[in-house]
Amino acid sequence: MSFLKRVISTVTEIGVAHAPEPHEPQQVSAPRRVLVVNSKGGCGKTTISTNLTGCIASRNHSVVLIDHDPQGSSIQWLASRSDEHNEVYGISAYSRPGAGKTRSFQMRIPEGTEYVVLDAPAGVCGADLIQLVRGVDAIIIPVLPSPIDIHACSHFIRDLLLVAKVRSRSIKIGVIANRTRAANKAYNSLIKFLKALDIEFIGALRDSQNYIHAAEDGLSVAELHEPSARKDKQQWNEILDWIDRT
Repeated sequence: MSFLKRVISTVTEIGVAHAPEPHEPQQVSAPRRVLVVNSKGGCGKTTISTNLTGCIASRNHSVVLIDHDPQGSSIQWLASRSDEHNEVYGISAYSRPGAGKTRSFQMRIPEGTEYVVLDAPAGVCGADLIQLVRGVDAIIIPVLPSPIDIHACSHFIRDLLLVAKVRSRSIKIGVIANRTRAANKAYNSLIKFLKALDIEFIGALRDSQNYIHAAEDGLSVAELHEPSARKDKQQWNEILDWIDRT
């Protein structure tokens, strides 16, 4: 064998001997998707969405906040967030893609995302509602404990069950009573109503100034250091634990 052939043969053998073994592609788990929605405006969807997002971020999880509301309040909250706090990736779903960008590019979720929180617009119904609930793992419905809000919530839950057919899709539904004070007649009526429909009651959020203070800095109450926020933090830990049980 010539010298050149011996060199080629040796290099080939070394290359084969050190060739890396093929690996099976790693399974990447899909992020847990949570939709915050109620057809009635003024019930606190953005407050719930941003505080849930901040609570998730405070636990060092990667989270994406998708704002479907044309008012853009969730994105405004995110713009106020300091770099000192854990990062939250935001998507303005209500806006049109920029020049040269597609809708799918605009809505892309970063690789490795663990949670996605969707802030729905008010008045969503029909085909738009069906589109929003597609692919979500859990739905949170904020409602104010008042007769008017409970009545509106009953019609919306009916649409979720009959139009969007969330139960047939194994989507978990929970209701949060927002801005509550001491339990009153309306609050008790809400609990009775939810039990009749077999809808989970996740909890009641206090009518607390901590939510206002947190929102000013793009934070959640879970990220506040004030002693007065201790009870609020506990409520959000319970809500996130409920989501993780889905």
